[in-house]
Amino acid sequence: MSERPPLSPVIGLLTVAAIWETRLAEKLRGLGISTRKYGLLGHIDATPGISFSELARRSSITVQSAHTAVRTLVDDGLVEDATRHAGTASDLRVTAHGAEVLAVAHARLAELDAWLADDFPELAVVLAASRAAVLRPPA
Repeated sequence: MSERPPLSPVIGLLTVAAIWETRLAEKLRGLGISTRKYGLLGHIDATPGISFSELARRSSITVQSAHTAVRTLVDDGLVEDATRHAGTASDLRVTAHGAEVLAVAHARLAELDAWLADDFPELAVVLAASRAAVLRPPA
């Protein structure tokens, strides 16, 4: 029988991330959005008029997937697409309803963040490192 290697930090972080994403998905489900839709909605809100290619790049998805996802957000009344016709620059914006959903989603995320900070203080280093990584300019 071979000796088991120590737990990989990468595997540990992926496991924790999967658990946290599940918790966030549960909190968002009642709003009718998934974690992916929440992210897309946040990008559109932060950058009104964002292009499909930029939205896809920021979300690590294909442009085709971005079009499909935005169509769902439009159908749900969360986003408006004022693009005049195919081939022109996109003009994506969060609707008033989308802004309301986003505000509630942000509040629910803050609750989850507070729970994690209170119940798992040893994760403060991980949370600080993740914030630093997100804010770090690309190399």
